Formats: sequence, C-alpha cells, structure tokens
Amino acid sequence: MEAAYGHRMRIMAAVSRTLLGWLFVHAGFRVLRKPGPAAAASAPTLALMREHISGLPDDITVVRANAAVHVLAGSLLIAGCASQAAALTLAGSLVPTTVAGHGFWTISDPVARQQQRAHFDKNLAIFGGLLAAAAIRPARR
Repeated sequence: MEAAYGHRMRIMAAVSRTLLGWLFVHAGFRVLRKPGPAAAASAPTLALMREHISGLPDDITVVRANAAVHVLAGSLLIAGCASQAAALTLAGSLVPTTVAGHGFWTISDPVARQQQRAHFDKNLAIFGGLLAAAAIRPARR
C-alpha cells in the first residue's frame, strides 16, 4: 500500500512539474520570438529599476534574458533535472515579471484593471505551485 502511494505521488509530481514547466517554456519562446509587447509592458518598471541599478541593459535585452531563463529553467523542471533549483529560479523570476507585466494598481480603466488583476492572481497561484514543486524532494535514482 505504501509503495503504491509513493508511486502515485511520483507520477503526480512529474505531471505537475511538466505542466508548470511547459507554461514557462511556451511563454519564454513566445517572448524570445517577439519581445516587443513584453518590453513595452515592462518599460515603466524597468525605468524605475534603472534609477537604482546602473548598467541595466535595454528593455528588449532584459525581457529576452528573462525569457531565456524561463525556457531553460522550465525545461529543467519538465525533465526533472535540478527541479528544486529550477522551480525556485522560476518563482524568483516570476516576481518581477508579475510586477512589471501585471501592475493592475496603475490602471484606471475597470475592464483592463480586472484583466490585469486576473493575470496577477494567476501568477500568484503559479508561484504557489512552483514553491510546492520546489518542496518535493526528487526521487533517488
């Protein structure tokens, strides 16, 4: 009975890692191919960051670098290689991504504000899933 429970938990962990990882791989490739929208959404936050961080690259480079991190860490999460580190990396990168891309508190239009609030809340849930994935100890091989 105990062995069957462990087997089911390993399967569920693999499925959850795959689903979380795919989200980041897919979105990361989309931004790498077409960084303009993400750079535009991130511009106000990046401008604020530049007031405190010297040498920050241009907006396109920053969003492409973030997208590359998403593709790499998402791929590692899917593969189950360094999955705890990959999940924590994605969780860490999700914070500035969420603040820069879904700042609902800056939007006055109620419909647009609600849309961005929904994306913000979705990212909070994904953040929680990544923390849960990071808490799962990988199986010994």
